[in-house]
Amino acid sequence: MPRTLWLCLILAGPLSAQRAIPSTDSVTGRLSYDGRATLGNFVGSTDSVVGQLNGAADLAHVSGFVSARAATLKTGNGRRDRDQYKSLEVDSFPEIRYQLDSVSVDAPASDSTTITLRGHFLIHGVRKAADLPARLVLTPTSAHLRADTPLDLRDYGIDGLSKFLGALKMNPNIVVHIDVRFVFP
Repeated sequence: MPRTLWLCLILAGPLSAQRAIPSTDSVTGRLSYDGRATLGNFVGSTDSVVGQLNGAADLAHVSGFVSARAATLKTGNGRRDRDQYKSLEVDSFPEIRYQLDSVSVDAPASDSTTITLRGHFLIHGVRKAADLPARLVLTPTSAHLRADTPLDLRDYGIDGLSKFLGALKMNPNIVVHIDVRFVFP
């Protein structure tokens, strides 16, 4: 299909499940999590994200991934960061990844849509299926995706969440946030 005709198909009409989505590996954004610990709540985050969007003729068949190096997560507290890297065993399991297999369109709209991402997390060497509710804003030049989901670190074999004989503890239940923008070529 000539590129001009293909671009016209992308630019035509409101966001829908039938709209062609191009492939790209140009991604910016942030992966973060909300944590709770004995000494208070905190946020761990990284802007060092990579990813790939495998385009398709419609949104339902899009696949891809978003990942970050575990050692780039920062909480603003050097001691907590070191403990986090030790618990995540970043030398053995350097990548945190969400692999997208498909998309379900829940509520299409003219400028954004509520979707469910169907895929899995790969964290600490453990692969676990995860369907994520998300919001997608699709323009002719980009796809902006925002997803928030609870996650139990114990499901991924992450230990070492308490220090000083249990006096200091991190709650194993966190909330993960994925906020990324794929830019189309």
